[in-house]
Amino acid sequence: MAVIATGFFDGVHPGHRLVIDTLLSEARARGEQSVVVTFWPHPRAVLQSGADSLRYLTSQSEKMSMLRGMGVDSVETVPFTRQFAAMSAGEYIDMLRTRFGCTEIVLGYDTRFGYEQAGPEAIAELAARKGVDAVITEPVCIDREPVSSSRIRTALEAGDVALATRLLGRPYRLHGVVVPGNRLGRTIGFPTANMKLYEPLMLVPKNGVYQTHVVPGDPSSVILTGAKRSGRIFTGLTNIGVRPTVSDQKVLTIETYILDFDEMIYGLDLTVDFISRIRDERRFGSLDELRSQLCADAAIIRG
Repeated sequence: MAVIATGFFDGVHPGHRLVIDTLLSEARARGEQSVVVTFWPHPRAVLQSGADSLRYLTSQSEKMSMLRGMGVDSVETVPFTRQFAAMSAGEYIDMLRTRFGCTEIVLGYDTRFGYEQAGPEAIAELAARKGVDAVITEPVCIDREPVSSSRIRTALEAGDVALATRLLGRPYRLHGVVVPGNRLGRTIGFPTANMKLYEPLMLVPKNGVYQTHVVPGDPSSVILTGAKRSGRIFTGLTNIGVRPTVSDQKVLTIETYILDFDEMIYGLDLTVDFISRIRDERRFGSLDELRSQLCADAAIIRG
């Protein structure tokens, strides 16, 4: 028998974590398993409702790692298909009972599921008729507004990574592999690590220059869900944009100058946590002007 929380949980933000914490406490009280049932891909990717603008706050692997790290007994992923989307809320509850042994379901204040998009109160009523208990959590508010994945996306799209950090409870993170660039940065004293994202649909913050914390190589020593972090962590200066000073091609790049670091890391993992936004990306009249600005940017993040 199991107590279940279900949803997409993109970002695993404080509202999601309250649901998971409630799941754990309810499961302990009942002497049952704690199970998170999530799905992949995102519904918009299947139903084509705004699929072209779909961007994730966490990759599937990161999300699974974070949920498991909270101490749940099991995280189960159900493929999101058109057939899955056609289920009613009642049918979904039946599936949770028969497939996972659900005896109680923990719902966020804004949980919706089934083709009719039933809300938490309607789901709780349906569950009760099927012999399943339900608990509805309260919203987690910051600045008097509930934390939500859409609110975090809005902050990142505006370049407000400091607000995104407050809403997530941790810095926003991108993870990828270091790929060769044009190596122009090395010629002006600012060699950069160019990152190709492992999940191409991750949301990339607004173009600009950011202070970041960088983990080159194996990121496993960095704790995703907590404030404590260990391992080799460096300060970085990350530029997101199209490099207008050195290129006329409108190709988005994510490149990071890692302070006090001089190692060859092509082909290795790179983890970048966004701390603060320094300035907009802009075109400079010469490489000397670009170098002077980068020196000023580095001085800012050195404090």
